[in-house]
Amino acid sequence: MSDAKNAVVLLSGGADSSTVLAVARRDGFNVHALTFAYGQRHAAELKAASRVAARFGVAEHKVVEIDLRTFGGSALTSDLSVPKDRAISDMSEGIPITYVPARNTIFLSYALALAEVVDASDVYIGVNALDYSGYPDCRPEYIAAFEAMANLATKAGVEGRRLKIHTPLISLTKAEIVALGTSLGVEFGETSTCYDPNSLGLACGRCDACQLRLKGFAEAGLTDPARYQSFAGSP
Repeated sequence: MSDAKNAVVLLSGGADSSTVLAVARRDGFNVHALTFAYGQRHAAELKAASRVAARFGVAEHKVVEIDLRTFGGSALTSDLSVPKDRAISDMSEGIPITYVPARNTIFLSYALALAEVVDASDVYIGVNALDYSGYPDCRPEYIAAFEAMANLATKAGVEGRRLKIHTPLISLTKAEIVALGTSLGVEFGETSTCYDPNSLGLACGRCDACQLRLKGFAEAGLTDPARYQSFAGSP
């Protein structure tokens, strides 16, 4: 891999971003993983990100501390309650309270800066517009607009070394993501998806993220190896 090109991968530690990291490695890139400690209530994902980065032998894993609790406005960065037990059919209607204002724009901006420093022309992000279309910064048109901006706003772009933002999961179902990650060696038991885990890091099984993850594993014909809290109807 000494001749491999560099890529920056946004790695949260969840199932989607872990699969994206595996895709970048499959594509032959030397991965610089970028994780954010942004004041999220589900900080268990930070340890998961470290486990995934180590498993895939990334060249570098940076954890950047920023505090989006300064602004709040989301159940993930404030004391607002995380929605539980919502119907799957309701999850693509409107923008949920778990949306963190400008999060992907902030994260991609950091990824853009790191890409310039490590001479990478490729950035990978695990956005998905199919099973979770409620987030405005997960849509194809948003990614296209950011990529266009990035190529206007950077030294590399002005000099003709265009940046490409890869979104390999954007049109996949959760079942397809699970199948892809499994085929690429993702150990999903090492990942953390839940928006409201307990102090031991056990997933709640009831938030939107947990329900979509469980649905994906079920439809893929696989058992989710994540550890869940006990409750009526838990897996």
